[in-house]
Amino acid sequence: MTWRERLMDVRPLRSSRPFRELWLGSSLGSLGHQIATVAVLAQVWELTHSPLWTGAIGLASGVPLMLLGLVGGSLADALDRRALVRVTTAGQLVMGAGLVAQAAAGNRSVLLLLALIAAESGCSALGAPARRTFPVRLLPADQVAAGLALQNVVFQASMLVGPALGGVLLAQWGYSVAYTVQALAEAASLIAVIRLPAMPAMPALKGDDLPASDGRGGRRRPAQGGWRIILRRPTLWGSFATDLAATLLAMPIALFPLINEARFDGNPRTLGLFLSSIAVGGLGAGLFSGTVTRLRRSGVVQLAAAAVWGLALAAFGLAGPLWLALGCLAISGAADTVSVVTRGALVQLETPDRYRGRVASVEHVIGSAGPQVGNFRGGLLASVTSAPVALLVGGLTATLAVVAVALVNRPLRDYRTPSELEEPPSATLDQAMAATADPG
Repeated sequence: MTWRERLMDVRPLRSSRPFRELWLGSSLGSLGHQIATVAVLAQVWELTHSPLWTGAIGLASGVPLMLLGLVGGSLADALDRRALVRVTTAGQLVMGAGLVAQAAAGNRSVLLLLALIAAESGCSALGAPARRTFPVRLLPADQVAAGLALQNVVFQASMLVGPALGGVLLAQWGYSVAYTVQALAEAASLIAVIRLPAMPAMPALKGDDLPASDGRGGRRRPAQGGWRIILRRPTLWGSFATDLAATLLAMPIALFPLINEARFDGNPRTLGLFLSSIAVGGLGAGLFSGTVTRLRRSGVVQLAAAAVWGLALAAFGLAGPLWLALGCLAISGAADTVSVVTRGALVQLETPDRYRGRVASVEHVIGSAGPQVGNFRGGLLASVTSAPVALLVGGLTATLAVVAVALVNRPLRDYRTPSELEEPPSATLDQAMAATADPG
């Protein structure tokens, strides 16, 4: 592998105009979201001066994500995915315009502000599963991981730049301008979606059934729905189990204030560096994504990255000097990016197209709920022990859980990303299923 190939893999930007335009639009949308996040936080605090209400922002955005995410998956498998994302992105744009209007009108109602946030989050949740399936429809199988890496780089960059830019906009021009920039970014994202090719749902089958073997040559009862597809395909449940092990057992964010208080005198700058270090590590991994996206043993790569995540966070719990603590967090951020990219590509390639929306909705819910539950677990354990103990135990337990998944799940260990000339297993299954469809 040459040094150029080790850098960010930009083949998807060259090979697919629709993906290139989607990436640009999504990049602006992600930046706008980070700007709006800062603006909403500042406006709620200005209206209430209450941490309870600032905490309610998470409730207003998180509940719709949980409730409507699975609904969005079912819609993605029943409707044209481009049309669905068009409508939901347009809904987000309308809610963004509502944020501009309430700020310009001098709104003093925190409930109105939170209602707009909840509605925007609901639109995002309905469209997110369909949006997750776009790279596998727009790119060759061997470039899907590279496409996801490009998307992840933009996400990490927006997390670094967006809040700072949002602060500048608020300081110089106020809420209306900050929300206007977010709305314009959402409009750019909508234009990119409008220009995508049609992505109709697969033809309906008799009973929408998936044939399966019992392992002895016989037939088992058909599997239906995203959860059953996941549970009956070892590569899928192994990938999700690996992700859950990492997030449920080792999520560190809730412990940052305790570590900062115990070791670094509660300096708020240090607390900010903790968060930035994870993003810097993720961005660095993205900039050198070609090193991993060209590797075909993506199952092994995902497992190794998840194990490194756990070990890095356990080491963070023991780290004394600040430079060592920040280095451990940067390593964990890089490992997380590698794991997210390889898992995302594997899940999309291994899932038959007619089920991708529902499986993506499960992935979306796990990705939203897992870190939140993991933070709660970490805080609970730290309350009865200490933050270093909680980080050490959580990181080592997560690593052992990942090792256990690797030992019992040989299909995941042996998984290889299809080459440019090969079709993914899901495509072969789609063809077999279509051949059994009721012509009537």
